[in-house]
Amino acid sequence: MKFSNNAARVIVAVITIPLILAVCYFGGIYFLIFTAAIALTSFYEFTHFTRKKFTYVNYFFGFLFVAFLIINKYRTFVDDLFSAFLIYIVILAVFELFRNKKSAIYNIGATLLGSLYLGFAGASLIGIREYFPHFTETLYRQGGYIIIASFAGIWFCDTFAYYGGTALGKHKLFPRVSPNKSWEGAIFGFIGAMTALIASKFLFLNFLHWDTIFVIGIIIGTIGQVGDLFESLLKRDVGVKDSSNIIPGHGGIFDRFDSLFLSAPVIYLCLKLLEG
Repeated sequence: MKFSNNAARVIVAVITIPLILAVCYFGGIYFLIFTAAIALTSFYEFTHFTRKKFTYVNYFFGFLFVAFLIINKYRTFVDDLFSAFLIYIVILAVFELFRNKKSAIYNIGATLLGSLYLGFAGASLIGIREYFPHFTETLYRQGGYIIIASFAGIWFCDTFAYYGGTALGKHKLFPRVSPNKSWEGAIFGFIGAMTALIASKFLFLNFLHWDTIFVIGIIIGTIGQVGDLFESLLKRDVGVKDSSNIIPGHGGIFDRFDSLFLSAPVIYLCLKLLEG
């Protein structure tokens, strides 16, 4: 069974990684669809496992708000997000009056957590991919290279953390959240993320300043691992191992992109602050 699970993981990776890299490279509507798909699927998975705490997320308006944030970042049609957020809260409050679904505090709180977290994560990914204008194809693809480097950083981080932690891990990182993770593994993961970003600088990120490269590497090596721990905390709270079983050998979409979801908003802010 273990071999079959590992084989499934390898097969899925061989098929999906080239597709993900191609979508990141070409951008546009392809990346918009990809981002919306992973964010909305993750929101569904989140709403599904919160049921184990007798929490009833508002599916309909939660989905709409996640989609709104992502699409609005791709082609802005609402400038005042503060007002949109206020309207969203009012709608959730009004509908909760008529739902009669256990705890209103849990329901609204979980709806806001899931939709804001995944909505802004998805919008940040769009912001990174669309950061450089469409004046020329070469300039526009730079956003795709940053997304690809971010994926590489996360994959290197996960791989280094796994093997480093397996070989040398002695000091538990957060036992109540993820008992198998160690400080040694986290340090190796950080080294892996930095290695990937430095390599990316020489391979295809020559247009970014070195300080931006180092900051993105630090973000992925720290915030990315926090994103993984945060999702583990949510799953442990409700008593599930995976967010779903949609991907053979890998669990759910939320499981696969948890590090990217928390890293993306910080990387986007990094670009705005350091690259202008």
